[in-house]
Amino acid sequence: MLSIKNLKPYKVSKDEKYIYVTLAYRHFDILMQGETFQFIPIEATTIQLSRYTRQVINQSARFAFQRENKIIYIKMSSLIILPMFMESINKIADNYLKRKASQNNQNSNSKLDLIFYELERENIKRLIDQALDRKCEYEFNMLVKQLRDQTIQNSTND
Repeated sequence: MLSIKNLKPYKVSKDEKYIYVTLAYRHFDILMQGETFQFIPIEATTIQLSRYTRQVINQSARFAFQRENKIIYIKMSSLIILPMFMESINKIADNYLKRKASQNNQNSNSKLDLIFYELERENIKRLIDQALDRKCEYEFNMLVKQLRDQTIQNSTND
């Protein structure tokens, strides 16, 4: 049975789309059949993650591990099915994903505010039409004032 004993990045870098977790000797250990194997950088050395989906991109990468004179190779596709591996990778990636998520939340909030503003304006306009149909001058004046105040308030918030 395969399990992760230790996974610490040597270096983490990022670009617009991806997070790169670079591994080094003694920073990544696995347990296989009761024996500890240490990562050695003779094949793949980097785990590439999408900043948007947290999905491992380089699933065909092959990592080498050594115990004494014995070297084994494990594909990324075998590692990503291990819960502890993905937990460790996600903890590392969290620092690079949170900022993006908070920016997205701010953008979503401002978009929602705009939608609410437009819906409120449309609702007031419908109520103005109804007041005109009923020939209710008082209600009409109140709604026009409310619409004007809302427009002025929104323009001062920008």
